[in-house]
Amino acid sequence: MLAAGGGEARQVTDVVGGVSAISWRPDSGEIAFVQSRSPAERREDLDLAVGDAEYEREPPDPRVIDRSIYRAGTQYFDGRHSGVYTVDPATDTVERVTGDGGGGDTGNNGESDGDRPAGSEQGYDSEREYDYVSPTWGDSETLYYAAKRGEDPDDSTIFDVIANDRANDETTTITRTSGWEVTLAATSTGRVAFPYTPEERATLRGTDVRVYDRDTGATHTLTEDIDRTATGPLRWGPDGEEVYFLTPDEVQVAIRAAAVDGAAEDEESVRMIVQDGETTGFDVGSGLAFVRSEWDHPGEVFVTDSGTQREGENRDRNSRRLTDVNAALLDEQTLAEPEEVRFESEGIEIQGWVLYPLDDDGQSDDGGRNDREGEQKEHPLVVEIHGGPHAMWSTSGTMFQEFQTLAARGYAVFWCNPRGAVGYGEGFRSAIEGEWGAVTARDVLAGVDRICERDDIDETNQFVTGGSFGGYMTAWLVGHTDRLRGAVTQRGVYDLASFYGSTDAYKLIEWDFGVTPWEDFEGLRAQSPVTYADAVSTPTLVIHAERDFRVPVNNAEMLHLFYRKNGVETRLVRYPREGHELSRGGEPSHVVDRLARIARWFDGYSTHHDAPKAIDRGTTRLPGTDAED
Repeated sequence: MLAAGGGEARQVTDVVGGVSAISWRPDSGEIAFVQSRSPAERREDLDLAVGDAEYEREPPDPRVIDRSIYRAGTQYFDGRHSGVYTVDPATDTVERVTGDGGGGDTGNNGESDGDRPAGSEQGYDSEREYDYVSPTWGDSETLYYAAKRGEDPDDSTIFDVIANDRANDETTTITRTSGWEVTLAATSTGRVAFPYTPEERATLRGTDVRVYDRDTGATHTLTEDIDRTATGPLRWGPDGEEVYFLTPDEVQVAIRAAAVDGAAEDEESVRMIVQDGETTGFDVGSGLAFVRSEWDHPGEVFVTDSGTQREGENRDRNSRRLTDVNAALLDEQTLAEPEEVRFESEGIEIQGWVLYPLDDDGQSDDGGRNDREGEQKEHPLVVEIHGGPHAMWSTSGTMFQEFQTLAARGYAVFWCNPRGAVGYGEGFRSAIEGEWGAVTARDVLAGVDRICERDDIDETNQFVTGGSFGGYMTAWLVGHTDRLRGAVTQRGVYDLASFYGSTDAYKLIEWDFGVTPWEDFEGLRAQSPVTYADAVSTPTLVIHAERDFRVPVNNAEMLHLFYRKNGVETRLVRYPREGHELSRGGEPSHVVDRLARIARWFDGYSTHHDAPKAIDRGTTRLPGTDAED
């Protein structure tokens, strides 16, 4: 804790399981949080205070697995489950909220359609472990949280939404919802907001915002009138009548607000609050504070009022930027500005962008199309493909460094949001159902063909890279076309059956393809890039993280070996200690090394770069250690 007026911070908790999902009680008398702990740690009260105990977690030997999903991120669960706790900031006393055995309650149990709990009053097994998430306060006496508590919670998307009466320490399941994850927001008047995604084909469906009213027992869906998926965080407006949320929306990540009791006459049911840029977080009070990235800066804090942004309105006139945390760096760098490109693929409009290198005057070196005189130059082209597959790329955000780095090395960079991406409606998102590779390839290559019509693009020097699903598509493309001079495939899914059997996201296969491996092994094989390894002639670098439990490294090992057996110029680079988020949150030396290796690989096969092939340049040196580099 740190006083808002300044001073020194002090540590409030000293618990074994870490601290996340912090939520202040409205009167500031308690802080709720989540930690993950084992039964043994709980028995020894290490989840309340480690104190002077010399305790260090040791991995089990052997590791015995009794769960469908037993690891995520870069960690094994090892018998640990997440529980909700509170700490009194006046005394630093930590208390368990979800109980000694996982937190049984006196509320409803049974099957549910996600709108309401079923009628049974049978309680849950108080000795069984469950995972509890998203503590949030309503009034000072009521703490809400959620949990998956079905027969196999790991194989379920159903969350109970639970109310805990702190005065009487009584819990009740008030409603249920479904989705990949749940974040709650509550009012002092008994209204609880939460996301809802249908259970069937969930990855292909949009997420709505729902509100359960404890006084009436009614559930309201607030976002039925917009064909956009809602994402967290959820926040109540100051009057408790509107819920604010984020929506990916054709390159922007916008802030919207929806009224629980419907819109006034002549007003839309869902208001656009902030549309421009990529918003990654926000909070609502008398005004609105939000974090936004744009092409010319990473995330900065802005404030504005909470009025509706009208179509075509320049909201920046009403907003005020509070931070400039990267000023020193950006003063030393000149950034290239992306150019929007819209094109058709099979009659569908696709949104994309191209980023050109800068010329000696710091202008986009786009062959004179900005009405500047000078000799036209041709540029090699790097095609970037996003992950997900149901993600959405913008002109800023997490790929900011990679795009700008490649442009600074002389490449034109093209990226787009092909069918399957969020932000363009549910029909657009579900268009790749059962056919990831071919549909996405047609969209991406339609954009590449459009860019290659330009005189300033050298269509004989095309390269491709992408991560996760983008890695899948990179491997898919090199197995289906020989137009590419080089490829870098990163943290990709290359064999759908083995991915299903080793990931924490196996539901993605069940939902996007509608099958399991034992039901249609040959169908999944036909959709797997490794199947086409014998058709690959493109030199391909394979990058993966050793502790990637979303797409385990066996997929990269398989692809690399298949390529080697088929005479493909290839190399496998494995990053120790890293997980699926390497490109976004890896160790700094690994982040830099990864960027350098991508550029080096392309340079070695580009006729515009006088550089040896990466496979002839050694294996160990990091950028900056070699004077030649």
